[in-house]
Amino acid sequence: MARYVKISTIGAPLITVDDSLSFVEAIAVIEEYLISIIKPVLPDKPDLILLTEMCDVPTNYNVPKREEFLRHRGDSHLRFFGKLARENHCNIAFCTYRFGAGDYTLNTTYVIDREGSIAGQYSKNHIVIPQESAQNVRSGTKAPIIELDIGRVACAICFDLNFDVLRTTYKALKPEIILFSSMYHGGIVQQFWAQSCRSYFVGAIAHSRPSSIISPMGEILAYSTNYTGHVTATINLDYAMAHFDHHHEKFAALKEKYGARVEIFEPGNIGYVQISSQCPDISAAQMLEEFEIMPLDDYLEGALAVQLLPESRGE
Repeated sequence: MARYVKISTIGAPLITVDDSLSFVEAIAVIEEYLISIIKPVLPDKPDLILLTEMCDVPTNYNVPKREEFLRHRGDSHLRFFGKLARENHCNIAFCTYRFGAGDYTLNTTYVIDREGSIAGQYSKNHIVIPQESAQNVRSGTKAPIIELDIGRVACAICFDLNFDVLRTTYKALKPEIILFSSMYHGGIVQQFWAQSCRSYFVGAIAHSRPSSIISPMGEILAYSTNYTGHVTATINLDYAMAHFDHHHEKFAALKEKYGARVEIFEPGNIGYVQISSQCPDISAAQMLEEFEIMPLDDYLEGALAVQLLPESRGE
């Protein structure tokens, strides 16, 4: 069944705060800034808003002052984003620093649901050495799937994008959306993560770099520009992937039966397609079953299994 989800990603510059301001005054300035960058996407009524890495921490604070700020802030930032989520009936994901079980800090993405509650959180698994470790930042150890009303999401932060161990963990967990808050872009690696994990990939990149929404095929669907630091797009989470091998005629028959109620997207060159159901009562998975179309990963795993048989192996 078609599952349309509207997503906004905001790649605004990080905030600096006058050092002479008290922490109470600094928090007021930060909240005013955050409202100013979120407000432009609210008319679209998004189901989920993603903000960039360190969106609510002054970048000009040194480490001691930053930690003092975090202690003073407490959970006021969670209350702030929770209120925004409730008032606008949307999920919000934002990245910030928080204290761990000791005096160290973690670089953490919080995912807030429509009721303003914490649906889940992810702490950056791969910190920059020695930059972050010298700033009393430690790496997280978990890579959870966060369940929202819109679907299954996973998170990654900045330097994480360089590490296959996190990507392959998510590939096995099968999130429908990966949320990436960052200060660096990652280039084609963003698209590779989307394609490899068979997941939509949403990036919120600081410093006015393009923030993008990418399909499970690795296609950039929408992106912010040097003029506009935010972008909104609607995606369909009822999708499946299938290889062309043995399926050409079946794809044609599928399209013949369902017409505009199914989208079969193929970008060329990669040998497989994304099938998305536009039907209110039939899922993409059911369409594949009806026409005996093997899902892409089942096909690839089957091919590998055959190649591992002794009778299939040469020198």
